[in-house]
Amino acid sequence: MYHPFADLVGLKIEMQKNGRSTCSIDICEKLLNPHKVVHGAVIYSLADTGMGAALYPSLQEGQICATIEIKINYYRAVYEGQIVCETNVINRGKSVANMESAIFCNGELIAKANGNYSIFSPSNKNI
Repeated sequence: MYHPFADLVGLKIEMQKNGRSTCSIDICEKLLNPHKVVHGAVIYSLADTGMGAALYPSLQEGQICATIEIKINYYRAVYEGQIVCETNVINRGKSVANMESAIFCNGELIAKANGNYSIFSPSNKNI
């Protein structure tokens, strides 16, 4: 599936299967804040996209998912390298799923996130 935002920031989905995903971003200058540190939104985007990627294979035809909320803890600053996000579905109900993401840079844990997603069939088919 084409993902324009992922293309914009260079996010790649490396692995996607029912209940799990791995995605990554190679750090470049456009992803840094004015202090030359990876912007927190880059790490958040990895978690958000990774969670959707882990959940998406379990959806029925016509269903989509949308973020309800994500809580993220940042542990370390990142300046360069590749950031990798590993996500697992913790619980999937009929209308809400909970996921956890662990985000690494060069094998070191830099952040963890927990999120809830709504699962639904949109009434507007243009979505």
